[in-house]
Amino acid sequence: MGLWTKIKAIKIIEQLKADGKRVVFTNGCFDIIHMGHTTYLKAARNLGDFLIIGLNSDKSAKQLKGPERPINPEKKRGEALLALDYVDAVVIFSEETPLKLISKLRPHVLVKGGDYNKNEIAGKEEVEASGGQVIVLPFLAGYSTTKILEKMRKKA
Repeated sequence: MGLWTKIKAIKIIEQLKADGKRVVFTNGCFDIIHMGHTTYLKAARNLGDFLIIGLNSDKSAKQLKGPERPINPEKKRGEALLALDYVDAVVIFSEETPLKLISKLRPHVLVKGGDYNKNEIAGKEEVEASGGQVIVLPFLAGYSTTKILEKMRKKA
């Protein structure tokens, strides 16, 4: 459906929920999309009717990952995610965590990968307080953008 503004996301998610659709939310930088990402996103989408991704802005990704990141600019990362048929929408956020966005959207399901502890997930309390679930999906070992970049640097 596209790259959305926060305002558009809030409106459309409210309508989807009113229509009885189960909304799933996840977030990340998704700098270089790899099999770990695609496996995880497909599993997340299978938890509901609509998958929306909170995508770290370039500024936010740089704060989290370091000065040489992201490799791909936010719009290109968003477009790459939207090319996956199981991703319905992407919203770019500028904060270090998507807490403000999650607080506004209140998805039915908040999903993170197995490299996260459930109690450390931004938005957990807000989602659970509104009757939603927080699910940690298994981590697919051996796939990491950071490791891909390290391997590329060694070969250069």
